[in-house]
Amino acid sequence: MVAESFLDTNVLLYACSAAPEDAGKRQCAGDLILEGAFGLSAQVLQEFIANALRKPSLGIGESVIDATIELASRVPVQPVDLEVVILATTLRRRHQLSHWDATIVAAAQILGCRRLYTEDLSHDQEFGGLRIVDPFR
Repeated sequence: MVAESFLDTNVLLYACSAAPEDAGKRQCAGDLILEGAFGLSAQVLQEFIANALRKPSLGIGESVIDATIELASRVPVQPVDLEVVILATTLRRRHQLSHWDATIVAAAQILGCRRLYTEDLSHDQEFGGLRIVDPFR
């Protein structure tokens, strides 16, 4: 399944955050989700849930976690399978990324995405046709 863009964990966290200091980023992240033509990975969903539970200051409860999982059921979600791990290893070595960032890039590439929305990589960086966009800058 192909998606136009890929959302990293921080986009989901900001979209769901009830923290007052996240208001601007919440609006931006919400707008990206409303565009609808995005994909995710199982890694992103796992990181979202882990951070939501670990950071009570975000105010993300079980009902919001459930709603996010429901949203994920309506978009392409790339599993972290052997193909992703092999590509991530190549990307990590070639671009000197962390393993986790390389796995996100690999999942986005495999889904056929043209943009990866994240604040964790360099804005405008390119990985084989995948452009990094920091929507919060």
